[in-house]
Amino acid sequence: MPDTPMPGQVGVYAEDRPSLEAASSGVAWAAVLGGAVAAISLTLVLVALGSGLGLSSVSPWPNSGASVTTFTIMTAIWLIITQWLASGAGGYLTGRLRTKWAGLHTHEVFFRDTANGLLAWAVATVIGAAVLASAASSVLSGTAHMAAGVAAGAAAGAGQAATQAAGQSGGQMGDPTAYFVDGLFRTDHPAANASDADVRGQSTRILLNGMQNGDVSAPDKAYLAQLVAARTGLSQADAEKRVDDVIAQEKAAEAKARQAADTARKAAANLSIFTALSMVIGAFIACAAAALGGRLRDEY
Repeated sequence: MPDTPMPGQVGVYAEDRPSLEAASSGVAWAAVLGGAVAAISLTLVLVALGSGLGLSSVSPWPNSGASVTTFTIMTAIWLIITQWLASGAGGYLTGRLRTKWAGLHTHEVFFRDTANGLLAWAVATVIGAAVLASAASSVLSGTAHMAAGVAAGAAAGAGQAATQAAGQSGGQMGDPTAYFVDGLFRTDHPAANASDADVRGQSTRILLNGMQNGDVSAPDKAYLAQLVAARTGLSQADAEKRVDDVIAQEKAAEAKARQAADTARKAAANLSIFTALSMVIGAFIACAAAALGGRLRDEY
């Protein structure tokens, strides 16, 4: 056995042999942190520039400025460009700033450079996410509200009218039983001299109940037509037509508001997917740039 000492010799065991492990780690933290800071700084500059360009392309006026789909595509492209430039610069600096590893195989040097580039990207991503979270959230929420604001205007107006009617009718609009209580005291011939607040309150509760259930029931439509005929002097047929027109307008406003909300939801989902894709691309760019920077560092 090689490790067994011969007679008269001092024992030479494995633990007495000189270690082949390097004293320093394969992670050049100084270079990693330097590259991460550079990537974060460049990201802030590019995000600020992209926010300015994006806000200048949208408009609160109808049929003016970029649509939600166009804005989402523009944002996705800019996120990818931002990741390319910031991750590339951070990774390249990480590779160029690390100390030269002597006595290592070329493949090991390449692996360490790519690993350091990935770490620089990861550090920049974690810190950048904490810094940019509030800003990105405000930009996205503002864009979604801008896209849905015009379409939801009619629904907001209906809600405001309902609130006003609730105030005029003694605050019964918030009572979930108010609609059913109204049904207890309905008559076949509504009085024309009923107070305006009571008539508007009943009508508003009937319409709100119809919105919640998907449609206004036939008895409710008939009663609304009787109320309209008694208050306006219209014939029963004209009153029924007016009720049908108002219900159709209400459904159209609700459908438009739902469509705007769905469009904003899809835009937010696509933006999240593009953000994840751009981050993956950024990680690859950081690794490749760090390997390039490390190779140039060793050559020069």
